[in-house]
Amino acid sequence: MPSDLQLKTMNFVHRALLTVSFGRIGWKAAGMPVLELTTVGRKSGEPRSVMLTSPVRSGDSLVIVASRGGDDHHPAWFLNLQANPEVQVAQQGGAKQSMLARVATADERAELWPKVIADQKRYSDYQSKTDREIPLVLLTPVR
Repeated sequence: MPSDLQLKTMNFVHRALLTVSFGRIGWKAAGMPVLELTTVGRKSGEPRSVMLTSPVRSGDSLVIVASRGGDDHHPAWFLNLQANPEVQVAQQGGAKQSMLARVATADERAELWPKVIADQKRYSDYQSKTDREIPLVLLTPVR
């Protein structure tokens, strides 16, 4: 499982790639769109940003996967959005957009999970590494 330092390093490298390429490289990974999710730290109250992939859409919602590489613990960004579901999302280098985050219901997950793993087997592999059910999160634009 990736350590916190490894995850932070991957995010730093990803942001550096976006910067040095003037945003031309880094908004797709493994065939999926990449987004920048900004949550409010549940302990610090400070903004926390992370680069994530969004393997599928559900209507006007983006779907992200709280896999943390199959770790037994939820990623920090997931815990943050549980505490405060009002998030900011940037895509393709555009302006941040206010969105509301929520965990998919059991029925929604049952419908979405097969779509997620159809093209991205890695998520199925991550699920097999942990006893926790990997949550799917829907990010819906605030109107």
